[in-house]
Amino acid sequence: MAQPREERHREEVCKTVDVGITRVFELLGKRWTGPIISVLMAQPVHFAELRRAIPGISERMLSDRLSELGSAGLVVREVDEGPPLRVAYRLTESGAAMGPALDELLKWAEAHMGVRKGSC
Repeated sequence: MAQPREERHREEVCKTVDVGITRVFELLGKRWTGPIISVLMAQPVHFAELRRAIPGISERMLSDRLSELGSAGLVVREVDEGPPLRVAYRLTESGAAMGPALDELLKWAEAHMGVRKGSC
């Protein structure tokens, strides 16, 4: 028995979805992940500074996202010996390699979304 046209079309589309793109957006498509990576592009940042740099993010959410990025191999947690004991985060080589892609996304946002570099 032949499949309905809509079902065949859906299967064809699903077969063309790239697994790599799916995995990238599963990680980077989560709320707050982009701004966190963007802040870390410039330099390693202490947790409190990172939280201040991203208005609206809670400590818990920041901690969760940093853990996810760490598990994905994009961010490293470094303990600065005290006193006081402070924790800093930096991008790994893999995380920093996203710089050119983020630059292109910013250019796209400027051209198509009316966003200016540095604006909120």
